[in-house]
Amino acid sequence: MMRFPFPFRFLLRSICPLILPGLALGLATGCQSTREDIMDQVQEREYFQPRNFQGEARLPLTLHRVLLLPLCGGTLVPPESAAAMEEVFATELQKQSRFEVVRISRAECRRRFGAEEFPSVASLPHDFLTTLGRVHAADAVLFIDLTTYRGYRPLALGVRAKLATVKDPRLLWMIDEIFSADDPAVSNSVRHFYSGADLAGIPLDPRHSALQSPAKFAAYVAAATFNTLPPR
Repeated sequence: MMRFPFPFRFLLRSICPLILPGLALGLATGCQSTREDIMDQVQEREYFQPRNFQGEARLPLTLHRVLLLPLCGGTLVPPESAAAMEEVFATELQKQSRFEVVRISRAECRRRFGAEEFPSVASLPHDFLTTLGRVHAADAVLFIDLTTYRGYRPLALGVRAKLATVKDPRLLWMIDEIFSADDPAVSNSVRHFYSGADLAGIPLDPRHSALQSPAKFAAYVAAATFNTLPPR
């Protein structure tokens, strides 16, 4: 057994009560930091997956051209915001490349049917689908309603959409989902959506600014919505 000289044993007994609590605290803090790091990594891998949708297994082979109706925001969304989001949704729909997308203006809707927009849950004018299909050579019509809108942090957007055939009308696909940035999975998904963006010349990193910009947030929402469309 190793024996220490008396003065050294006295010094060791004096400093041990000071060292051991600090060492234990350091180990505990290190473990806590490790747990937090692991939890952060786990949370960052959680992405939002829309679940409230249904549709056919595949789009019909006869579906080539789809008419996109004006986005319906009603009294929920300011007109200027609705117009901006309409462009965003049209762009993201075209990126899907599932079919050719054509659009009808609000002015034409008003001239033909007496209203600028038509909710997917409202009664439609007589021969609405038939007329649109004939005039625009469309095989189906896509309705998009905004059911929730919060244009300040935390951003939120609710989308209800329906894809209906013109001939022998039936629904090919429908979704009713709410995307809210106060859900960590949604926030992670927004950052992931912009993770591949070219940041050259962009003053604000879109991975973070998208959680403050209604237009950027809407682009993610539109992409996530249309990703649930049936494949070809």
